[in-house]
Amino acid sequence: MQRLYSSFARVWPGSGLLCLRVITTIVSVHYALAGFSSEPMLWLRMAAEIAAGLLLCAGLRTPVAGGALSIVALWSVLSGTGDPWAQILLASVGAALAMLGPGAWSIDARLFGRKRLIHNPGGRRFFHTKE
Repeated sequence: MQRLYSSFARVWPGSGLLCLRVITTIVSVHYALAGFSSEPMLWLRMAAEIAAGLLLCAGLRTPVAGGALSIVALWSVLSGTGDPWAQILLASVGAALAMLGPGAWSIDARLFGRKRLIHNPGGRRFFHTKE
């Protein structure tokens, strides 16, 4: 994950990415539940859209979740289910989140953030903190 993003955005940009992830999750879950049907392919689309939205909200595997959300939203546009303009917007936001990254307030940042070694002057032990 560190190879994909040079750093995880902090402060205002990180807050903006967090807001974008939360809003994207709300919209994706809303459209998934609004298109509720008993057809098997629509169940698959609904489950994929909800799973991708929840992963984006947590900031876990953001490139995969954003890409999956984009594919599912474009699938909805091409299959003619739901509002096409809202799905195109959801697909573009999912792709943008996949390219921009999750931000500092995410599970990805905790798991894959940069580590800095700090020397303890009182002893010979090294501590690391995540940036």
